Amino acid sequence: MVKKADGKVLAQNKKASHDYFIEETYECGMVLTGTEIKSLRLGRANIGDSFSTIRNGEAFVHNMHISPFEQGNRHNPSDPTRARKLLLKKREISKLLGLAKQQGYTLVPLKVYIRNGYAKLLLGLGRGKKQFDKRETEAKRDAQRDIQRALREKQKVAR
Repeated sequence: MVKKADGKVLAQNKKASHDYFIEETYECGMVLTGTEIKSLRLGRANIGDSFSTIRNGEAFVHNMHISPFEQGNRHNPSDPTRARKLLLKKREISKLLGLAKQQGYTLVPLKVYIRNGYAKLLLGLGRGKKQFDKRETEAKRDAQRDIQRALREKQKVAR
């Protein structure tokens, strides 16, 4: 069930690809209040420190910060980092639970976006990178950047 995000990206966890090898991704809905979705549509969300857990057959995202909506009413949640329930099929939850219990795997929120009017969260199954893996990834990226720079310079000279 590998799915890609194609809606308007509202928040992104850029550290996730630096800290984890993302092996699978799952698209899931979120249970939000009315003022939370309004604030989310304004782009007032942060998933940099967030993580996901599975308890009692239900998936939750923790530490996802959605700022309170200024024009909100009294039903505005007081805790912007409360645990929010994720909407996944029972089969997907049981598969994720089995994979996440393996050594070194974790559930990492990658993106929050709007698709067909609904707020979605792209959840990744990640395996933690060691320090040498991070250095190796950075070295590959630097080498690729140098190659692109050299090609651009060569194209400028050829004109």
